[in-house]
Amino acid sequence: MHEAGAGADPAAEPGQLESAARGEPPAARAIDWRPIDGRLVSLVAPATFEAEQYRSLRHVLESRRGEMDVIAVTSAVPKEGKTTTAINLAGALAQDVTARILLVDADLHMPSVARLVGLGDSSPGLTGAVRSPAVDFEEFVKRLPGSRLAVLPAGPPPEDPHEVVRSPRLAEVIDEARQRYDSVVVDTPPLVPVSDNRVLAGCIDAFLVVVAAHRTPRRLVEEGLRLVDPAKLLGIVFNQDARMSSEYRGYYGRYGRTRDEVRAESAQRPARTKAVAACR
Repeated sequence: MHEAGAGADPAAEPGQLESAARGEPPAARAIDWRPIDGRLVSLVAPATFEAEQYRSLRHVLESRRGEMDVIAVTSAVPKEGKTTTAINLAGALAQDVTARILLVDADLHMPSVARLVGLGDSSPGLTGAVRSPAVDFEEFVKRLPGSRLAVLPAGPPPEDPHEVVRSPRLAEVIDEARQRYDSVVVDTPPLVPVSDNRVLAGCIDAFLVVVAAHRTPRRLVEEGLRLVDPAKLLGIVFNQDARMSSEYRGYYGRYGRTRDEVRAESAQRPARTKAVAACR
């Protein structure tokens, strides 16, 4: 593998976007990083019970490294928690000091990775990389402060997201990322509303499908799963299962801690949800 470069930070002014479209490197400027979303426990609270669930997913992927290096995280319908799951999974993988991990926001219809990690939505990102084939895609990659995680944001939503997804250059970007990183986690659009995943499947090794526990209608889950090649279905992630979280958190939180430490942490801990995976 090649060492991933640090990458410049593309600005979003119209003139600079036009330069990227002409195949010129994007201009660099300092990023005004904002606070990270509190749901990204792998990044902001890695010692919690919730973060441990993503490390369980990490173990599954690490055990199949070389076989499943590009993983798409999707859902049947919107608002299932697929993006937070993708970021938390990538963050858990990046906790390995020897691993090079890239998170790609390929949901060009409703991109949200950049906002959740505190980057903002102005960078050209993946759309810029696709539209400027003469520029190394690393020029559009950001390094998350305080983490080893690299992020390729989506960039501003294009007028026709599906045409960008269908571009041969997007598949090239994913393939180049595969060569430079140990694992690539791709946040993709929901399966049922749009057809992007059927195009992206050609450059994806496996899919994780996120399901909001006790909320998503079974028929929609089944419809979404029918759209995934069974050979590429790594597993289903049940998100927001607060019941299971409450059953096990007490045991996890008490392990190796004094009674006073447990009480103090319980009083300060915000209510969170967890992800449970059923992986093959």
